[in-house]
Amino acid sequence: MKKFNIFLSLFIIYLIVCIILSPNRFITAMLDGVSVWTFNVLPSILPFMILTSALIQLGFMEKVSKPFAKPFSKIYRTSPHSGYVFLLSILSGYPIGSKMIAELYKNGKISQNDAYKMSSFCSNSGPMFIIGSVGVSMLISKTAGYILFLAHIISALINGLFYRNLKYSESYLARNDKYEQTASFNDIISSSIQGILNIAVIIALFFVVTEGFAPILNLLPNGSSSIFKGILEMTQGCLAVSKAYNLRWSIPICSFLISFGGISTLIQSIVLLKKVNMPLWLFTLQKFTQGVIAFLVALIFTAIIF
Repeated sequence: MKKFNIFLSLFIIYLIVCIILSPNRFITAMLDGVSVWTFNVLPSILPFMILTSALIQLGFMEKVSKPFAKPFSKIYRTSPHSGYVFLLSILSGYPIGSKMIAELYKNGKISQNDAYKMSSFCSNSGPMFIIGSVGVSMLISKTAGYILFLAHIISALINGLFYRNLKYSESYLARNDKYEQTASFNDIISSSIQGILNIAVIIALFFVVTEGFAPILNLLPNGSSSIFKGILEMTQGCLAVSKAYNLRWSIPICSFLISFGGISTLIQSIVLLKKVNMPLWLFTLQKFTQGVIAFLVALIFTAIIF
């Protein structure tokens, strides 16, 4: 951990020096990130975040997820709440699943072991980003978007099976009899706007970080460079992959990047999962294995359809 902190500190210093020496280049990178957020992410995510939040507050999602409680509990050997969190995560997108896991643990509804298991299949991207932003806007194919979303869901469900026997402590942070959240429509709007602005900041920041790696990226082939960008920040990576590969390869690669989430998404999620003391290495491993599964599933679907 100390070595990582030293590396991170050195890279931040390097980034600051680069920005001072070439401010225009990094300002352009930040504006590119804001542009991607504005035209590719915002239109497809914000309305859905508001609608999803409204359904949650009205209790609709909890009612819909009841039939999934027992099957998820039995299959993944975790709390019955996992079915609810899974459905919520695939509808709302990153990092809602991690947020819900942390809140359930905080309210004494799940154990630490449950939280660790659930994170393997309840940290997912949403349909509007996958189908709308990546499929329609970047890959220019609604069919590609549907393949990506289906592969994403399948990969999450399969990935959870690999961690169903995970053994960690069974501690509970707190114990409350009721787990309720109520909010006005204004609260829902404010929360959704705050969430989408957080995404904007992270995308813009990681566009700048990627620019800091430009000397290394310039030495790599265009395809490898786009994948590296996606490992840092999935939105930028998917956009770069869509330009570097044809559909037969861009779909599986984007599928990996979306399910892995990129370092930017990992940071968002791990900050929320700090309440459950989620080990960084474990969560990173879970997202990597989901990414590999998503790649293979999308590769099969793409070979059949295209």
